[in-house]
Amino acid sequence: MALEKTYSMIKPDGVRNGHIGEIIARFERAGLTIERMELGMVTLEQAKANYAEHEGKPFYEGLIKYVTSGPVVKMVISGEGAVKKCRSLMGATNPAEAAPGTIRGDFGLVMDENVIHGSDSVASAEREIGVFFA
Repeated sequence: MALEKTYSMIKPDGVRNGHIGEIIARFERAGLTIERMELGMVTLEQAKANYAEHEGKPFYEGLIKYVTSGPVVKMVISGEGAVKKCRSLMGATNPAEAAPGTIRGDFGLVMDENVIHGSDSVASAEREIGVFFA
């Protein structure tokens, strides 16, 4: 595996429910490095840029409203195979299908508020890092 950078974001429900510390600890225990981190709001422009591939889908408007509804933790994470490692730690997108021991399996309650976002490829990570840490 190669040294990679990826983007991850603890979503408003993860922040609101007090899971920031445990989520960061899971990344660090997996041998990943948090290179940059910021607590803040996602702007409407950032949300639309990040989720542009979903525009026009039935859940798009709700997703944009949700991700801009409260503070998030934006992170640049690096390490060997960081994209795949982060995706594995997060678990399935639907918390009901996420394995116990994954972030979504342990903290996610519903599909619409699934605690965390993570880039799905190195190319997506580069784009998303540019959106949130321009």
